Amino acid sequence: MRTKALLCAAALVAGIATSMAQSNVYSLNVVGYYNLPVPAGAYVVIANQLNTTNNSLAGLFPSGPPGAIFQKYSGGWSSYTFDDVDLVWYPDANATLNPGEGGFFRSPVATTITFVGEVMQGSLTNTLPIGVYAIRSSIVPQAGRITTDLGLPGEGGDIMQVYKGGWSSYTFDDVDLVWYPTEPSLAVGDAFFYRKSPTATQSNWVRNFTVQ
Repeated sequence: MRTKALLCAAALVAGIATSMAQSNVYSLNVVGYYNLPVPAGAYVVIANQLNTTNNSLAGLFPSGPPGAIFQKYSGGWSSYTFDDVDLVWYPDANATLNPGEGGFFRSPVATTITFVGEVMQGSLTNTLPIGVYAIRSSIVPQAGRITTDLGLPGEGGDIMQVYKGGWSSYTFDDVDLVWYPTEPSLAVGDAFFYRKSPTATQSNWVRNFTVQ
């Protein structure tokens, strides 16, 4: 059995090449990394799109930096700080940032966050709560348009909000069935706020993803 490891410097996309073992039994585990720059004192919405054995704050950001803040939204805000004395995440170092989730990250100094892990493959489901806001991201590290390329099922009245130092809002038109004012695009490592319309019927964002 052979596992193919692949490291990419800025982005991982669907067309990653892999190799197979010469036997009839092989593995297509693909490992990679990507970097997200975080300016000093600025909030950045981040996503972990590579699965690890420990998708917790302690596992993903073991070195902080000191004074860094991570905020996660799940119907209300939870805030975590990397203590500058004990050098641990407080109040809960086991808080998670799994593939498909997202959150705000703020560092007092300019830093670069590096995510390292396995590209998830197969049938992948990300739940989009109906009628309420949630922070979500693509489960896989792929850039593109949210529906055309990433397959999120937009329905009339859905709202998507992207933060890049300021907010941009997009609505899925219930007449023309297109994103207005334009279809939002995401980079690798981006997360976003999403609210399914109260009348929506598709709460599952399903990707059938295989690295070719």
